[in-house]
Amino acid sequence: MSDAPLLAQLGSERRHVLRTVDGLEDHQMRRAIAPSGWTMTQLLNHLAFDDEMFWISAVLGGDDRAIAELHDGWASEPMTGAEAVAIYQREIARSDEVLAAVDLDAPPRWWPPASVFDAPQMSTGREVLFRVLAETSVHAGHLDIVRELIDGHQNLVVS
Repeated sequence: MSDAPLLAQLGSERRHVLRTVDGLEDHQMRRAIAPSGWTMTQLLNHLAFDDEMFWISAVLGGDDRAIAELHDGWASEPMTGAEAVAIYQREIARSDEVLAAVDLDAPPRWWPPASVFDAPQMSTGREVLFRVLAETSVHAGHLDIVRELIDGHQNLVVS
């Protein structure tokens, strides 16, 4: 089974996220518009730390650096929107290195203790990758809605 289409879709969703926040001012990136109170900067941190770093670098890759640096991305230290974008891009690059080296048919190289993630272990790297793709896609849609509320910009409109 070729994983190229799955990896291409993940790349497309990552670009969607970055396109959606492109051109926004820092105060717009830090503004809480969703009823839950999250900001675009917090959502980028969630994607960087809880998806790219946690699922790909730590779980799939077994990367000691990633495992040591794991934390709740929603609760990251306050930062500018530009810093959040740079961190997300850095974690994407690290994830791509892991994805180029792992066998997605093999089980994950590391699984978090129940105190970190209390769920049954996924059996293959492909399951983990599907999880990241789903998370990234869902949050790209969240960002689209917030961006439209900020300045009316629509990422994709199907007529």
